[in-house]
Amino acid sequence: MAKERRKAVLELLQRPANARCADCGAPDPDWASYTLGVFICLSCSGIHRNIPQVSKVKSVRLDAWEDAQVEFMTSRGNHVARATFESKVPPFYYRPSASDCQLLREQWIRAKYERQEFTHPERQEPYSAGYREGFLWKRGRDNGQFLSRKFVLTEREGALKYFNRSDAKEPKAIMKIEHLNATFQPAKIGHPHGLQVTYLKDNSTRNIFVYHEDGKEMVDWFNALRAARFHYLQVAFPGASDADLVPKLSRNYLQEGYMEKTGPKQTEGFRKRWFTMDDRRLMYFKDPLDAFARGEVFIGSRESGYTVLDGLPPSTQGHHWPHGITIVTPERRFLLACETESEQRAWMEVFRKVVDRPMLPQEYAVEAHFKHKP
Repeated sequence: MAKERRKAVLELLQRPANARCADCGAPDPDWASYTLGVFICLSCSGIHRNIPQVSKVKSVRLDAWEDAQVEFMTSRGNHVARATFESKVPPFYYRPSASDCQLLREQWIRAKYERQEFTHPERQEPYSAGYREGFLWKRGRDNGQFLSRKFVLTEREGALKYFNRSDAKEPKAIMKIEHLNATFQPAKIGHPHGLQVTYLKDNSTRNIFVYHEDGKEMVDWFNALRAARFHYLQVAFPGASDADLVPKLSRNYLQEGYMEKTGPKQTEGFRKRWFTMDDRRLMYFKDPLDAFARGEVFIGSRESGYTVLDGLPPSTQGHHWPHGITIVTPERRFLLACETESEQRAWMEVFRKVVDRPMLPQEYAVEAHFKHKP
């Protein structure tokens, strides 16, 4: 009898909606919440265990199942649960995937099932009101210390501002929503709730690093920034659909890590730098947590004269790391070296994808600015 019940649950996994985790989309979920009626992956099942008042989990293959539980799973499943718990997810709200950090996945699960934010839209006010203010720990640009700073996000002004003192009249920085990006970077920042906010200052990239002890607060800030970007883009591109705009709200970096580089004459020694590939901007920093990039390289498309070559010119000297990459732009060649072959392969794949992608009209304007940089 127990075998038959387990077999019945296993058969439910054949339904298309149950073939992926209900929360992060990972394939072949092996766990289930028998109080919510969803099939989930091992990683998400750990988060469900932390909200036992809402969700109780079992292994589909290893645990014993009761008749009533099998009947409930049969009547529910991921498709029905999604229609219930995700009925009013705002288009700008970030839906995490299996590769996203623990914080984003945990807060998505808590928002859905514990706080039921997507069945009660009035509970979405913290990130959908168009205005948000509060205190975040911000890393100091020069000393690396995290200090409490007041932040204000105002869609009406199209800006995120922060103040060095809570009673300060003038903000220390004004970050235009138009040029703003936010991405969670827990490992780099050294805090599980660490967020990197990037904006353009005089057309150069500026980073700030923040966190909040409360995970919900930090994810609410992230989604409030995405909401502000969404509403800005709706005005900027009135004919665009939600599906067109949502990928533009925030972006993770295509690749990050250390490489060696040499200067424009290619006679100087190679120096180790932290590189970040952000869309078509390849930036390099002395330290991963630097506020400003030491330099930026625009990488256009093949049609515009950009190519990426495996290895370095035969005469190259001064690099300690053996696995070379040459980026050819219409103006010059950039010589880079990776420590391991696998890192070189990963960078080459990213560069080739960027070069193979046709340039958008607005990207030509960015390229022109890079060409006229002193």
